[in-house]
Amino acid sequence: MVSIRTSPVDAPDAHALLVEYFALRASIFPGGPGAYRTVFPLPATFVEPAGVFVVLDDDEGRPVGCGGIRRIADGPDGPRDEVKHLFVRDTGRGRGWGRLILEDLERRARERGAAELVLDTHHTLDAAGGLYARSGFHAIPAYNDNTNATRWYGKSL
Repeated sequence: MVSIRTSPVDAPDAHALLVEYFALRASIFPGGPGAYRTVFPLPATFVEPAGVFVVLDDDEGRPVGCGGIRRIADGPDGPRDEVKHLFVRDTGRGRGWGRLILEDLERRARERGAAELVLDTHHTLDAAGGLYARSGFHAIPAYNDNTNATRWYGKSL
């Protein structure tokens, strides 16, 4: 059975997942080498009360996915958390594990008092866009200047 646990973002297994995530993003990002801007998060970004980072372990206890939420500036409805670095390794794709991570992060955002959950993504990430739409996210105006993003989504909690 898979499990989701909190983890420091700089723990070896969490960091390895982020290294893989950023390498994958850079390899498929439009514009060729160097077009994707990799920014590893500061550890404090995902420590309460600023945020939380989670790792999904498969049924054999291997880390195969991750994601985090962090508090950003309030939106029109009040406190807002942002989803960051949602990733599932190839070996775990198609099993609904990305949805499990997103649902876990949404629950945690509610528990933290967020009124809205937002995220940014790139239009070439079709599977991610589909997951967000199926999970109740809708297109919103850009709330940041992330050069890696072309779409922004939000969900009222």
